[in-house]
Amino acid sequence: MMALPATQDLPLFPLQSVLFPGGLLGLRVFEARYMDLITHCLKTGDEFGVVLILCGSEIGRPSADADLAAVGCRAKVLDCDMYDAGLLHVRCRGGSRFVLRSHETVALGLQVGRVHAIDDDPKATLEARHTGAAFALGRAIAALDLQRQKPFLPPYRLDTPGWVANRWAEILPIATEARQRLMELPDGTQRLDVVDRYLRQHGIVGESPPLQ
Repeated sequence: MMALPATQDLPLFPLQSVLFPGGLLGLRVFEARYMDLITHCLKTGDEFGVVLILCGSEIGRPSADADLAAVGCRAKVLDCDMYDAGLLHVRCRGGSRFVLRSHETVALGLQVGRVHAIDDDPKATLEARHTGAAFALGRAIAALDLQRQKPFLPPYRLDTPGWVANRWAEILPIATEARQRLMELPDGTQRLDVVDRYLRQHGIVGESPPLQ
C-alpha cells in the first residue's frame, strides 16, 4: 500500500456520527456537492474525509468556521446505487485517521480540509485480559448474521485489539462524543482497555474464555 502524504488537502463529508478505521459507513446522498464528490471518488478511487460535526447540521452549507472535530477518518467508496431518483445509496470503508488542521468552503459549499495523517494502530496481538471482549464480539457477529444483519466488513480480525475495540465502539449505546474520544486514542490496546472496562461494568463480559 502506498504511503499517504503526511499533510494534504482532503474533501470532507461532515457527519453527526463517527467513522472508525475498518468500519462500514452507509450514506444516503442527495446534495449536489456530495453527489459530485462521490462520483469523483468512484471514477478515481480517491478517498474523502469523514469528520464529526460538534455543533450544527449535516444538511446545508457549513461555514469555514463550522465546529468540526479535530480528528477524522478517511473513507473509501465501496459501491453505490441509485434506487430512487436523485438519491445515492453509498457504502464506504473507513481508512486511516487524520488530524484536521483547517478547512475552507469551495465550490457548491463543499468543505476541504488541510489534514495531517495519523499512523495506523501499532501491530499488536490480543492480550489475555481482552479475550472475553473478543469472544463476546464473535458471538454478537454470529447472532447478527443469523438475523441477516452485517454491520461489519470482513475480514473479522478478532485477534487484533484495535479491530475488536473499533467494532465494539461502533455498536455500543454510548454518546457520540465518547465514540469520538475512543476513535482518537492512538493505540488499539489502550482503546480496547476502555471498551473492555465498559463491557465488564455492564455485564456483557465476565470471565475471559480462551480464543478458539
